[in-house]
Amino acid sequence: MKPAMETAAEENTEQSQEKKGCFECCIKCLGGVPYASLVATILCFSGVALFCGCGHVALTGTVSILEQHFSTNSSDHALLSEVIQLMQYVIYGIASFFFLYGIILLAEGFYTTSAVKELHGEFKTTACGRCISGMFVFLTYVLGVAWLGVFGFSAVPVFMFYNIWSTCEVIKSLQTNMTTSGDQICVDVRQYGIIPWNAVPGRACGPILENICNTNEFYMSYHLFIVACAGAGATVIALIHFLMILSSNWAYLKDASKMQAYQDIKAKEEQELQDIQSRSKEQLNSYT
Repeated sequence: MKPAMETAAEENTEQSQEKKGCFECCIKCLGGVPYASLVATILCFSGVALFCGCGHVALTGTVSILEQHFSTNSSDHALLSEVIQLMQYVIYGIASFFFLYGIILLAEGFYTTSAVKELHGEFKTTACGRCISGMFVFLTYVLGVAWLGVFGFSAVPVFMFYNIWSTCEVIKSLQTNMTTSGDQICVDVRQYGIIPWNAVPGRACGPILENICNTNEFYMSYHLFIVACAGAGATVIALIHFLMILSSNWAYLKDASKMQAYQDIKAKEEQELQDIQSRSKEQLNSYT
């Protein structure tokens, strides 16, 4: 029988080893997290969510403003309504695609981080894995260029709404200063090409335009388009971030494959040397 003090000391030692092992395991797990890919994924999800959510609601508000104030005949803006409805369906597809693509890139980041951590260990990279990483680099580059176009396109409605809002501010300042009447100050949305020139009324002037700017649809649509544009910009930044990460990871995988080939050759040479030594000893023993 062991003394009670020795038993208690052994139990404390075992508990401390278990705690230390758990701590080391946690540190090892945290060390394998691809933080750069995680930040890029969060930024990508946030940007796409802002662009898709705010853009969808803002497009609906834009149609409402046109129907109530600038194009009372539904046939005049029928094509525009169909285009906006199509864009809303495209928004659904974009949100679904980038949710899946972000998860795939994050998983690829975990895979490559493990490759880097085990660069001198038993990790084995394959040509297929390197090919997939290169494909992600190319696809992310294409998506980044496409989102640059989306970012520029999303700035167009912001520009249009800003022009209308600034015109309303001019009308308010004229009324406040009592210098002249603002009835001759108008905004004609037909000049932007979103509705035909024969649309009625097609434009709004003076107090009518000011009332349009004070409506909830205009206020919400204007600010939502700004947020959607910011979301598109955040998505562009996230894709550029992803592109840098993927390029770096691909280079790491390429180095890992070279290291793997070097280790295979070295192991083969060592095995051949051992075989030669063993045959020499056998021959020496046979002579003796």
